Amino acid sequence: MAGGKLSPRQKMINLMYLIFIAMLALNMSKEVLAAFGLMNEKLGAYNEKATENNDSFLASLETKASEDAAKYEDLYKDAQKIKELSQDYYNWIENLKKEMIAEIDDPTDYQVMDKSDYLDQKFFQGDNLAPIGKEFMKRITDYRTQVAGILGDAYPEVSDALNARFQTGDEKGKVERRDGVKVDWINYHYEGFPLIASLTNLTSLQSDIRATEESALKAMLQGELTSQVSLSNFSTLIESEKSAFYSGEKFTGSIVLGKTDKSAKPVRADLKLDGRKLTEGRDYELEEGGVKMLIGAGNPGDHEISGNLIYMQDGEEKEVPVKNTFSTIAKPNAALIAADKMNVVYRGVANPMSITIPGIPNNKVSASAPGLSKRSGSQYVMNPGTGRTVTITASGVLPDGQRVSSKSEFRIKDIPRPAGSIRGETGTAKMPRRNLEIATVGALLEDFDFDLNLAISGFKFKVPGQPTVIVKGNKLDSRAKSALKRAKRGDALQIFDIEAYITNNKSYKLKKVSPVIVELTN
Repeated sequence: MAGGKLSPRQKMINLMYLIFIAMLALNMSKEVLAAFGLMNEKLGAYNEKATENNDSFLASLETKASEDAAKYEDLYKDAQKIKELSQDYYNWIENLKKEMIAEIDDPTDYQVMDKSDYLDQKFFQGDNLAPIGKEFMKRITDYRTQVAGILGDAYPEVSDALNARFQTGDEKGKVERRDGVKVDWINYHYEGFPLIASLTNLTSLQSDIRATEESALKAMLQGELTSQVSLSNFSTLIESEKSAFYSGEKFTGSIVLGKTDKSAKPVRADLKLDGRKLTEGRDYELEEGGVKMLIGAGNPGDHEISGNLIYMQDGEEKEVPVKNTFSTIAKPNAALIAADKMNVVYRGVANPMSITIPGIPNNKVSASAPGLSKRSGSQYVMNPGTGRTVTITASGVLPDGQRVSSKSEFRIKDIPRPAGSIRGETGTAKMPRRNLEIATVGALLEDFDFDLNLAISGFKFKVPGQPTVIVKGNKLDSRAKSALKRAKRGDALQIFDIEAYITNNKSYKLKKVSPVIVELTN
């Protein structure tokens, strides 16, 4: 087109072709920039949803830890560490992204984000890395190393995915280009790229963080669920047509396996004794593996317990039919001792007890144990002291003058660990700055059998980048509010070392209260 002697007309045609080609190239460049912008939006939406899912997952793991500390407490602590590391790294990247587009009037106008000046000057200093560039590489390496340390050798698939997501080249940190030349990993990915491409790359890195959180949480829970189906969580039970046989009769029954861990605890029961509806807490208690019956033996003869046990399975209620019989004989040879509200007694709490011997009036029955006192009739109160168990001895005199005595051992437990709360929410909460300034810090005993009035005498308040503030009382004081003013939107503010006490039993030392994390929304 440019060779030889050309007429003015042909020169004009050639010039128009050149302008047309340039316009095509310009339009294609704008389309590519817009495509990066759309990809960045989609990744951002995924990150928001993944954050919500991971928070819900962690909250569920916290609930399981409160219900069954032996199985889930260590897992929950590891999950919290991974969450804290991930959130810190995620926030650092988010702040960097905000700085990148701070001077752009419309953050959704991706076609103007075609320059590479910002990160070229931010990350690089001649042939070396600038301080921010060094910090960027350190953050990747530290996150990969610290999370891998928490995972250990227990979750190899998660560890492999972690290393793949946050790999920074070969042993020397180099990546080979298409022309065969090896360059530093950070130069390969971030030097000379349009701003929107680098922004999308950082959002993708945030997606890798959320994906790492999710895979770690799922692997931890899956490992525990596998252990729950172990035969160590089962015991043998005898299943028979009736519970009493006469001498000379042939015993008919089977030995079966029964699950006894917390996952086999029914959510509720609908039971009847000889057609009479039974009441939870008075006639029976739900426990691991089934139901603990608290009923009296009744009159001599055969009795039938019927109804249903209701379990939760995949979010739906499933009924298991109940139809069992037992026989009551006229002359008892042992005492019947049952806890009205639980199968254990708690230290620091007045535990109600019912102690009776079938066939013997209550005024002929006596019971003794350290911390046990009688109220009236068959009602007693147990205030256990030190130790792990307490033995209650009950005795009475039958109408024929024969004395009957029996002993029962109860486990003594401490009041479970309270959960810290802010505005009634536990674990994590989101709220604006003004709401946090006036919110009340509290402590809750979730799913505990007793209603205890807990009060707060103080706590510690931590804003990222600010010194920890020690607060007296249950609300932010002036120093804490001053630190709050320096917090940024999206910061995870910590309320920890919460000092709680029982208002009517200040001498009892509660377990350490779990912390609360507040995400600032403005």
